Amino acid sequence: MLQAFEWYSEGEGTHWKKLTRLAPKLADIGISALWIPPPTKAAGQNSVGYDVYDLYDLGEFDQKGGRRTKYGTKEELMEAVKKAHENGIVTYVDAVLNHRFGADRPETFGAVEVDENDRTKEISDLYDIKGWTGFDFAGRGDKYSALKWNFNHFTGVDYNDENQKKSIYRIHGDGKSWAKGVDKENKNYDYLMGADIDHKHPEAREDIIQWGKWVLKELGAAGFRFDAVKHIDRSFIADFVKSIRADESVNKPKMFAVGEFWKDSIEDLEEYLDGLGTQFSVFDAPLHYNLKEAGDRGAEYDMRAIWDGTVVQKRPIDAVTLVDNHDTQVGQSLESWVSPTFKPLAYALILLRPSGYPCVFWGDLYGTAGPEGNPQKPVSQLADLIRARKLYAYGELRDYWDHMNCVGWVRTGDEKRPGCAVVLCNGGEGFKRMEVGKEHANETWTDLLGWYQGEVTIGEDGWAEFKCSAMSVSVWVKKDANGRDEFGKA
Repeated sequence: MLQAFEWYSEGEGTHWKKLTRLAPKLADIGISALWIPPPTKAAGQNSVGYDVYDLYDLGEFDQKGGRRTKYGTKEELMEAVKKAHENGIVTYVDAVLNHRFGADRPETFGAVEVDENDRTKEISDLYDIKGWTGFDFAGRGDKYSALKWNFNHFTGVDYNDENQKKSIYRIHGDGKSWAKGVDKENKNYDYLMGADIDHKHPEAREDIIQWGKWVLKELGAAGFRFDAVKHIDRSFIADFVKSIRADESVNKPKMFAVGEFWKDSIEDLEEYLDGLGTQFSVFDAPLHYNLKEAGDRGAEYDMRAIWDGTVVQKRPIDAVTLVDNHDTQVGQSLESWVSPTFKPLAYALILLRPSGYPCVFWGDLYGTAGPEGNPQKPVSQLADLIRARKLYAYGELRDYWDHMNCVGWVRTGDEKRPGCAVVLCNGGEGFKRMEVGKEHANETWTDLLGWYQGEVTIGEDGWAEFKCSAMSVSVWVKKDANGRDEFGKA
């Protein structure tokens, strides 16, 4: 999977056209899925998209500054999805279902202020405030959905327009409360930002689930990446996924679903997954933080601990592995950028092993455009590592993890495709004696990345000594293996 954007991706309606142009090349290196940025109309025309205004406006209606989104028009979006599909690439929609921004008008309603650090604790009496909760969607009218949103569809806001006071306000109403099935940080982490959606409200609930079915059919997409799921009632996410998978008109019984539950706690992630009652994936945040630590500590880090406490170690079928994303990149609120010198090793770890569903970050493949004055360069030869997965990461896994600074593994290949031998060193130059199989006796193997020069001859017993430069990775394959001429082009 490619996260097909970064926080500073070019705006002005160019991005969908760029994805259309890139689709053949991405398919060629081995990308088979695109996680696209939020395609829905945001509060501002050049917004990244997480301040969603209207789910049903994919760049079709003149709202919030114009027709297009930051990324382009609906027609350009549909063409990008179509071109990707023609090249064997499926598309996942970034679904922002926690909150709304850019209301058309304020409304007056009863609310209480709550403690920012303990959302269950009221710090004021009930009184009337004026909050931005009226959504009329005048540019769209009743097309696709007739629901107009008001304060009854939300649980909280963070601004009182009556006195310009910022606070967290819980909206008052019969049976209305913070959601229960959310993360326990701040005692209850239902409220995150904007006008917080009340997923218990029947109209809100039905409208969002209907949107999920509609957008998959409208675009021909294959699934969703769910934003901020630790702030959304778990039962709603479960119902959303189950409803779409069960709907014969959508015809997606195995619809892919991955949630951003961004927390460095395998216990919390497992508890969340266990409670959904349906297959669901999460991004492996604990692995990201292990990779970050490994890059920061260099040779002091024991590589044998890299999988400890990770989703991919405990529940590989549910793990979407990643190195960085738009939230962890330089300049963002959750910045925890993995060291550029370690990134090739990190990508080898997620791309060339069988467990987990690897997600490559746009900013690592193409570089980032910001923040201003501090753009980040692409990871050297990342396209080659992706292609190595496509061509050689098959068959049985044989691990050689007997040294804290030098680890390796072999993929034995299958009936149709050759395997590879991988060595990683986070300290000085190293080597690993590994078995690739007697059927490879006397073959000559080389590092397809070209980072370690020289050749290795496989012994009669199927074993050989594979080397790796300091703070580097080498991917050894047969010198004349199918596809070797495709490396070094990107």
